[in-house]
Amino acid sequence: MILYELRCSEGHAFEAWFKDSATYDEQATAGEIQCPSCGSMSVAKALMAPRVAKSRGKDVKSGQAPETYSNSKAAEMRRMLTELRRHVEDNSDYVGDKFVEEARKIHYGETEERNIYGEATDDQARELSEEGVKIGRIPWLPRTDS
Repeated sequence: MILYELRCSEGHAFEAWFKDSATYDEQATAGEIQCPSCGSMSVAKALMAPRVAKSRGKDVKSGQAPETYSNSKAAEMRRMLTELRRHVEDNSDYVGDKFVEEARKIHYGETEERNIYGEATDDQARELSEEGVKIGRIPWLPRTDS
């Protein structure tokens, strides 16, 4: 397994595990890698410093064993995020790019209170939070297995 730090065209950085570098190349070429923050499919590897470990498996800098994520933990996290997405979609109204407008209307009592989801930029989400509008950002997993 190999961990890459990735960055989308919008500047969001995130990490992703791949079986090997060839698997990353195949999925990137096929457009199967998506930014969990904004959904952008324009993703590339970011510059990374390699993790150097002693032969006994300890990190040279800290002297601690490097953190590892088993496949079962990663699969469980994906399962939980997939279930969260399903719950949100089943129990909320999708308002798309009208999310910010609808969230404000609900917050200020201009329309009925209901659960909604949709898209907002980082700046828009920050503005809503500063206004006291209660929102949550969810890292949406792509529907394909990347």
